[in-house]
Amino acid sequence: MCHRRSFLQLNLGDHYAALRLVKRFRNAALFILLCSSGVLTQTAPVSPDHPWHNPAKFEIEAAAGNVPRARVNLDSAKTYSLPELIDLAEAHNPTTRVSWEAARARAAALGVARSELYPTLAAAALSQTSRSEVFFGGQFYKQVAQDFQLALGLNYTVLDFGARSGRINAATAQLLATNFAFNDTHRNVIYQVQTAYYRLLSSIGQEDAARASVANAQAVQRAAEERLAHGLATLPDVLEARSATAQAEYELQTVVGAEEIARGDLATAIGAPATTAIQVQPLDQVPTRESIGDTVEQAIDRAFGQRPDLMQEVAEIRSANAKVKEAHAAYYPSLNLSVSPAMPSLYGLQQPSPWAHASDLTGGVAFNLSWTVFDGGSRKNRLAQAEAEVHAAEAQTNVKRNQVADEVWTAYSNLNTAFRQRQAAIALLEAATQSYSAALESYHYGVRNLLDVTAAQRTLAQARSADVLSRTRVLSALADLAFRTADSIQANRGRPRP
Repeated sequence: MCHRRSFLQLNLGDHYAALRLVKRFRNAALFILLCSSGVLTQTAPVSPDHPWHNPAKFEIEAAAGNVPRARVNLDSAKTYSLPELIDLAEAHNPTTRVSWEAARARAAALGVARSELYPTLAAAALSQTSRSEVFFGGQFYKQVAQDFQLALGLNYTVLDFGARSGRINAATAQLLATNFAFNDTHRNVIYQVQTAYYRLLSSIGQEDAARASVANAQAVQRAAEERLAHGLATLPDVLEARSATAQAEYELQTVVGAEEIARGDLATAIGAPATTAIQVQPLDQVPTRESIGDTVEQAIDRAFGQRPDLMQEVAEIRSANAKVKEAHAAYYPSLNLSVSPAMPSLYGLQQPSPWAHASDLTGGVAFNLSWTVFDGGSRKNRLAQAEAEVHAAEAQTNVKRNQVADEVWTAYSNLNTAFRQRQAAIALLEAATQSYSAALESYHYGVRNLLDVTAAQRTLAQARSADVLSRTRVLSALADLAFRTADSIQANRGRPRP
């Protein structure tokens, strides 16, 4: 009866254990299903004729609004100069931050490469308990063994015939290339601000010229209407004058729209929202040079020594040469040292004896000499690949040099053209102003007809527009030449990081 009760208790215990096991499997399956529900909802669009909508889409759209944005504090009542706007752009334009973080990541990669010069040390704490029944002398004895151990593992590459130095040199060259790319980002940001700034000045000047043209057209219209009221003009003359006024109004609105776009472009170049209001200097307060001051050969030579994108290509040559050194090292053996000291603490119990304890310092020292004797041509092909990359980098540098020379030559020629156009625009504006004044005065006395006056008025409007365009074209051409020669970033050394 006693044996039967024990058998029933054993079966009942197994039953409860099985129920607990089933419950655990059920909870685990439910947990996996809940965690993977977001993954299971990721499907391709149902059809090609409708936009894709999905709960994950709405989650990303909501998360997009939580991405931190740079804040640019601008005073809407302050008039900003171009250097001040450039300072703001270098500090707040997100592209400078992207390039800076890339340089920091490359510096960290160099640190990883340099860490190979030092040994690696790992520590581990181990504990193990084993329990068993040992058969001895016709009976079983209970045995318990406990092991507590603190182990260290030290590995060091003693000799690798330049493999590590090759990787370090390659990482150093890559960091140089990234730093030059960072400078090139500043060069592009400065040029972006300059072009947007001068485009805004041009739009403002064009608006002033367009308003003056509207005033001139209205003056001609009033003169025609007065002459019609006194019987000295015809209705077609008045209609022609009204048409000229409407045309001037139409051109004014076109310029106003272009000015609004230019303001948004300038704010975006700084790193601010496009709706930000920025007050800038009037065009007539911006100083304009009248000559270049050096030859095109001097400008090209200066670009060869300053252009960060060209220096980046030169750094790529250095990186490729370092990879050749690393590929050469693969032909030689490498020697590694391994040291593994350990301090075990052992406890043991074997009935009927009492607990026993032992501790000591153990471990080992090993040298490993590894040399690849045959690899099916892998090292040979890697070396050939590295050497080919060196030649490609050198050729790419020559391509960049030719491109830089052509860019400087073009910018230099455009600047000279802008200077000549500026002188012609000044003469054109003076002549058109005198012609319009004389034509309008003659029309009042009945010596000239309305067509002569409207033609003079259109010529004057074009001359005003050409005057503004020529002035801003000189400024833009100067900025373009400074961009092509990298003069724009030479005056900005020592600026704080973004």
